[in-house]
Amino acid sequence: MYMENVWISAFGLCLSTLIGSAFGFLFKELPHKWNDMVLGFCAGIMLAASTLGLIVPAFESATEWWWVATGVMAGAIFLNLLDYVTPHMHHITGLDPENHVNNSTLNHVLLFVLAIALHKLPEGMAAGVSMNSANGTAVDWTVSFGIALQNIPEGMVIIAPLLVAGVSKVRTLVISLAIGVLEVIGVWIGYGLGSASEAFLPVMLGFAGGAMLYVTSDEMIPETHSHGYQKQATYALLMGFMTLLLLENAFA
Repeated sequence: MYMENVWISAFGLCLSTLIGSAFGFLFKELPHKWNDMVLGFCAGIMLAASTLGLIVPAFESATEWWWVATGVMAGAIFLNLLDYVTPHMHHITGLDPENHVNNSTLNHVLLFVLAIALHKLPEGMAAGVSMNSANGTAVDWTVSFGIALQNIPEGMVIIAPLLVAGVSKVRTLVISLAIGVLEVIGVWIGYGLGSASEAFLPVMLGFAGGAMLYVTSDEMIPETHSHGYQKQATYALLMGFMTLLLLENAFA
């Protein structure tokens, strides 16, 4: 049954990326107001998933609290290190990357896509690690659902930069599929690491939770507050957080 859950989670995350890519072909650009509200809602989902689905179960299963705290900080630092070799996903819906030193030697569009792709691996790992939780299916699907929902707007914004850069629609679709497959790999890596040792599981849960919190705080929330619609985005975030809270409560 656990293996079936892992496959469902992996397939769902990949499918949500492809769904987002399909929307990207249909709607080249969303108005900032609606985009910020959608991302705000997803940020709320991610906050709830990282805390309720990963960090809280980690503390409940840990014998020493500081192992979990170390894992949370390690997850955030790991994502922070990725930002030194790829551009941030701030302004994720635009083509203007930040001025990192590394950007001078690489095409900014490909680097933008690479940044999203690299973030997919730890996101997939977070879902995979949560599959090892012994607290029931509600915890499992809390994390997977939160990440899958975030994948849709991310999948949308992969499309426009590639098409603008002259990449064909077929190759753009292949790139989107490759990014989805990378997240599938992350799910199985996370599941494998989490199931390798019961004592190591709380650390991995904390690591995955810290990585998700970093992405939410450093990437998603700043983007929703950069176009003058921060109030709408904030209420959307609250709605997203409460939505996942109610869903977990309903299926607990």
